Amino acid sequence: MEKRTFIKFTLAAAACAALGTAYAADPIRIGAVLSVTGPAAYLGDPELKTLQMYVETLNKNGGVLGRPLELVHYDDGSESGKANGFAKRLIENDKVDLIIGGTTSGATMAIAPLVDRAQVPFISLAGAVVIVEPTKKWMFKTPHTDRMAAERVFDDMKKAGLTKVALLSENSGFGQSGRKEAQAVAGKYGITLVADETYGPKDTDMTAQLTKIKGAPGVQAVFVFGLGQGPAVVTKNFAQLGIKLPLYQSHGVASGEYIRLAGPAAEGVRLPSPALPIAAKLPATDPQKKVVSDYAKSFSERWKSEPSTFGGYAYDGLMLAADAIRRAGSTDKAKVRDALEATTNFVATSGAFNMSASDHMGLSLSAFRMLEIRNGDWTLLN
Repeated sequence: MEKRTFIKFTLAAAACAALGTAYAADPIRIGAVLSVTGPAAYLGDPELKTLQMYVETLNKNGGVLGRPLELVHYDDGSESGKANGFAKRLIENDKVDLIIGGTTSGATMAIAPLVDRAQVPFISLAGAVVIVEPTKKWMFKTPHTDRMAAERVFDDMKKAGLTKVALLSENSGFGQSGRKEAQAVAGKYGITLVADETYGPKDTDMTAQLTKIKGAPGVQAVFVFGLGQGPAVVTKNFAQLGIKLPLYQSHGVASGEYIRLAGPAAEGVRLPSPALPIAAKLPATDPQKKVVSDYAKSFSERWKSEPSTFGGYAYDGLMLAADAIRRAGSTDKAKVRDALEATTNFVATSGAFNMSASDHMGLSLSAFRMLEIRNGDWTLLN
């Protein structure tokens, strides 16, 4: 059964009235399609909680342009095929002003033709480079791309003298795109892919693929591209098979949930990540220190759980939207789109966003931090 949940305008208004803020204007309607349940739930759940929390926060502080925000969201159950229908409902029935979501790359691309046709600004929370390359007029995104993840990992491998690498990727959405991008940039870093295996998003055992990788001639390291529970299964199988090679993951697992699911097997795993997981370890001079620390504190206090980079992507999306609406001076969709495209040095949890007509993500490779899991926690490498 579909899940449709509203943060009611009446509730938002009541909360604001209690704080001495009265709204006379209609609400700004923010639509969202997220994977709150299913295999990608540990991405979508913190995304939804983040949107709920910060819609409330913005409303308590006067809303945007003196108008309250109203969040209308649907759960696609981690099934990309459902995302299109929910987005259609947001546009045609709910009359939203802007959409944030597409937890996965598959869901995002299912929504893409609808927002383009309806000319509704859409901020994706997914990683595939195809979301923003080629540039699509009405689509933007907050996470770093899979290409950037591959480049950051290969650069680390190159520094360590690792040149023969086995690639293991999920065969849909994010993993499929990541595989393509890894293949494309490997040569740039002197990397040869000596094995190339895939797994399904619902697979519960990857020992067959890892056994092949273990036997690949000259293999020096393994790079896994996926999200959800799959990468954790790979990590546990990797340890069970006694493979002693360096294991790298993508930013698709930059969450404490991955460490919990993989357990001790995650020890020593390296991956590129936004700054959020190591918020407390950033120097005071880091420009992201306050943003990520404040977000981590607020999320932990509100939900009594550890924040994740995926919730951070939703925070970035909502704050970019609010900033664009303020600068546009209205919710006129074309003006908001233009304002998003003109975003400059907007510091958020993923990095500093600098967008343009040719770049609807606006993050540089330097926004990625290289982390290693040590003693069950994140360690900043450089």
